[in-house]
Amino acid sequence: MADQEKIILELENQFPPMSGIAFAEASRQMLAAGQSVLQTDGGVLYEFFPDGSRRRVKDMEPATPVTLGQRRVIR
Repeated sequence: MADQEKIILELENQFPPMSGIAFAEASRQMLAAGQSVLQTDGGVLYEFFPDGSRRRVKDMEPATPVTLGQRRVIR
């Protein structure tokens, strides 16, 4: 594997944990600003409020399984 490919792979591997941190911080900031946040939990979409309460919005469809390298068309 070329050095450039290794660097790209390392950066790609950092993306999931870094995006999780960014989303958690964005949610924290929205709640601190008095806004609600939508988030899934156990297959259900909830609206979370700054006071710590939550409201069930709807049930979500199960996630679509994807194989590494598989291409999917989203319409």
